[in-house]
Amino acid sequence: MNIAQWPVRRQRTTGDVSGRGVAVKSSKTERLTPRIADADEVVKSVCPYCAVGCGQTVFVRDEKVVQIEGDPDSPVSRGRLCPKGSASLQLTTGEARRYEVLHRRPHATDWEVLDLETAMDMVAERVIKTRRETWQWEQDGKRVRRTMGIASLGGATLDNEENYLMKKLYTALGAIQIENQARI
Repeated sequence: MNIAQWPVRRQRTTGDVSGRGVAVKSSKTERLTPRIADADEVVKSVCPYCAVGCGQTVFVRDEKVVQIEGDPDSPVSRGRLCPKGSASLQLTTGEARRYEVLHRRPHATDWEVLDLETAMDMVAERVIKTRRETWQWEQDGKRVRRTMGIASLGGATLDNEENYLMKKLYTALGAIQIENQARI
């Protein structure tokens, strides 16, 4: 490398004293393009990890997520993400992501793969059975019309509309123990 190309020398000769501009660019970095430059779609989202609700910008190319970054327009996080939020691309593209339903029967040691329809039927059957077995019309002479066998603990990143729908669903089932994780 020629002495004129040294980054420290470029800092001094170009006036980029902080070394965050032209001084750090080389001919190689000038030719690079960001992986988000050719994204087909840019979608705003919310980080799924905690109750903070940091904004994310999701870049999609060929219907696949190619990059997730902090959303600078978010009043919550102002474009910043914690280490877990920064690594959330792995949720959509990581090799550990599962694309099938796994079920472990009572007392079993291994997981079995189920098709989605079977799994949904199992959930529905258990909800109906639990509601039927734990339904209370009255308690202490007062009409209660409820079940204490079903409860809901909502996710921290559910928005108002999703929380509203969850509340309506569980209330319709007769559940009264409905909470959102963001308040705990």
